[in-house]
Amino acid sequence: MEEVLALVEARLRTALGEPDARAAVTFLGTDRIEVLRFTEGDVVRYATLGMSAQPMTDPTAALADPVKGPRAELLLTVRAGLADTDKVLRPLAVLAASPQVEGVVVAPGASLDLGEPLWPGAPFSSVLVAESGGLVEDLELDEPKDPVRFLPLLPMTPNEAAWKRVHGAQALQERWLNAGTDLRDPLRRSVTLD
Repeated sequence: MEEVLALVEARLRTALGEPDARAAVTFLGTDRIEVLRFTEGDVVRYATLGMSAQPMTDPTAALADPVKGPRAELLLTVRAGLADTDKVLRPLAVLAASPQVEGVVVAPGASLDLGEPLWPGAPFSSVLVAESGGLVEDLELDEPKDPVRFLPLLPMTPNEAAWKRVHGAQALQERWLNAGTDLRDPLRRSVTLD
């Protein structure tokens, strides 16, 4: 477990530079989750560290495999200085702990809902999990372990989350793209949905 997290942190540092802040959260019955903050110009990136220590297990599986299974960490990118986004540390840790707490497998196309704003005054209470392999490359681990995927999170307004449930993740991403939506804007409004 420690070895995996050391490799994950090294990959994050290679891709994003040195973190300028980090916080740790431990929930009852779960492993410790850290959130690292990386600042680059007018962009702030938050990355979880600890979610990939154990493979995620399908909730319908009779037994959890301690080695095989998908592994991931979460990435959130926002514009700096527009909102108090540093308060997202605990909500991100909650999302990263959800595979251990709720037995869910976090994968691209999934919605993760907090039921409260991502940070004070945020118009978002849920996120869309995007495809890995962009900003931070997947981290291959020794066989038989699955690679660690670094999954970007795209904040969704309640209207966008409801629309996504009906029309799907791909349709929402196309709607954002067609509207030229700045998904890094921590104060953005919902895209037009009809």
